[in-house]
Amino acid sequence: MINQGLEYKFFLLLLILVTLGFCWILLPFHGAVFWAVSLAILFRPLQCRLEHLSKGRWRNLISLITLSACLVVAVLPVTVMVSLLVEEGAELFKQIESGSVDFQSFIERIRMLLPHPLNIQLSRFGLDNLGGLRDRIASGAMQASQFLATKAFNIGQNTFQFILSSFVMLYLLFFFLRDGPVLVARVTQAIPLDEAQKHRLLRRFTRVVRATIKGNILVAIAQGAIGGLIFALMGIPSALVWGVVMAFLSLLPTVGAALIWAPIALYWMLSGEVWRGVVLTLFGVCVIGLVDNLMRPFLVGKDTKMPDYLVLVTTLGGLALFGLNGFVIGPLIAALFISIWGLFSEPEDRDASDG
Repeated sequence: MINQGLEYKFFLLLLILVTLGFCWILLPFHGAVFWAVSLAILFRPLQCRLEHLSKGRWRNLISLITLSACLVVAVLPVTVMVSLLVEEGAELFKQIESGSVDFQSFIERIRMLLPHPLNIQLSRFGLDNLGGLRDRIASGAMQASQFLATKAFNIGQNTFQFILSSFVMLYLLFFFLRDGPVLVARVTQAIPLDEAQKHRLLRRFTRVVRATIKGNILVAIAQGAIGGLIFALMGIPSALVWGVVMAFLSLLPTVGAALIWAPIALYWMLSGEVWRGVVLTLFGVCVIGLVDNLMRPFLVGKDTKMPDYLVLVTTLGGLALFGLNGFVIGPLIAALFISIWGLFSEPEDRDASDG
């Protein structure tokens, strides 16, 4: 007779191995799977409204309509923006390579415009040798623009992989939209918790996913768009590239987009174009800087808000582990970590009012 404890342990080991193997198979398409699940959660309210209007009929048609709305709202704008970014990045690389944009002279002019006492203080701390810094900044700018310039070639070489990943995402998204409640019911049924805890956990997970993705992406889009617009109006070259850079940097707390607009404003004020520097500074502080404070509490809410240091660490860690998708995956995992621990540490009657 087989020992039941041994049988259970073997089954548990087999379950873990099969699950790890399944995740390993999905690993090449982890980005497609992640965004399919995330978009299905984000657009689920629209799906529910359409199902209510149709009284539960035409499930396939309703899913196709929701998928089309997702394409128009989320997928197509990103595709157009990436193509424009690659094109403008290639142009910026050409300008740097030809010498039209000279970061070395830019750093040198800033050094010459600094007051003499400040130069003395820099010398005392060993920061007067800006040659190495100048070369590193120029080299970094060259590499970044070259990276954007080569993306067009890389996309052409990896067209099949890109199309396949996009097809997988859209294909999964359709079935997640159509069969989402059934899949969620089967997953929650396998979770070894009581029904009340399952309900609270599912509600918290859905809320955190929506809040984190909407909060991070919409705030980044808003800050990048506003920053790129003011750059374009003030005649700064490659405004689209700088706007995208500010959008990514806005994910980092405290400094964010100021890492881009602040040095330019300082350079203008030191070089005599005081009004341009003042305008850019005021716009950066009063408009770009306030977007996060005004939008994030509304989009994210108090329950999923994280400390700035945790946002910074998880964003950088997510980028290191998952590439470009990591700027959402990292903070999302951190938000879920905080929410789930809070879920089990707070009294049940306190969480009963969650929604």
